[in-house]
Amino acid sequence: MSSPLKIHILGCHSATPKANAFPTAQVVEIRSQLILVDCGEGTQVRLRQNRIKFNQIKHILISHLHGDHFYGLIGFLSTLSLLNRQAPLQIFAPKGAEEIIRLQLKLSKSYLSYPLKIQALESSASETIIDNSKFTVKTIPLDHRVYTNGFLIIEKAGDRKLNIDKAEQYPIDKAYYKKIVKGADIVLDDGRRIPNEELTFPAELPKSYAYCSDTAFKLDIVPIIRKATALYHESTFLEINEDLCAKTKHSTAKQAGIIASKAEVGHLILGHYSARYKNLNAFKTEAESVFNPVSLAESGKTFVF
Repeated sequence: MSSPLKIHILGCHSATPKANAFPTAQVVEIRSQLILVDCGEGTQVRLRQNRIKFNQIKHILISHLHGDHFYGLIGFLSTLSLLNRQAPLQIFAPKGAEEIIRLQLKLSKSYLSYPLKIQALESSASETIIDNSKFTVKTIPLDHRVYTNGFLIIEKAGDRKLNIDKAEQYPIDKAYYKKIVKGADIVLDDGRRIPNEELTFPAELPKSYAYCSDTAFKLDIVPIIRKATALYHESTFLEINEDLCAKTKHSTAKQAGIIASKAEVGHLILGHYSARYKNLNAFKTEAESVFNPVSLAESGKTFVF
């Protein structure tokens, strides 16, 4: 059985932090790998509070350079050096992020104990930015006031499942079972070839997570995120304040629901709420008018799929 997909919400509110409302940051756990997605102020404190080990994070994805998604990064990078990190760290962020980071490190005379690689994102089209043995990551071009991407994280297909009852009907040494679940056919000593499909069950369907914050309503993303296991989509406003979306380049909860419905995702998670609203349940109710199931992101909450 493959490991679950986990989404650890560190912060999920819009720009101005409050005592119990933190700016955007998430940790995505996929195939036992940790990816930090956005890094608003206070992220490293929230990582501590959620007992997530800093040094297990190998990749950081930054959607855009607005402060509530980016200003916690330099502190986190500095702390990793204080912890004497040695393993390389890779950041994917809009063009300009490296200049900011290197200048902060230079002027503060901070020296990193680990190799840091920063890949600039500037394409207006979706592109694959990570492709390893565990998962792939594709950008989701969004529509915000500055250059912004969402991210689609897709796990690689796991091994097939051994049909032990069927395998034991043949004189197959158990030492070959590992090859069988990897997809190999088996040739018996008498020359008979046993096709893999006869000895195994299909692997579980790969899970995927689409992260879309911040953005105006953008139907163009639907083909990119189609059938995602879970979608996190910003819902800064309720429909009653939809007029604010045009100038701020944000979305309503209902618009997030429409995207989820058209993309036929498995689950919608709402977040990036404006501080003007006291009752967040209204966001859930509004999105549910066009899509189900819907959950509300909360700081400190973990979603497991």
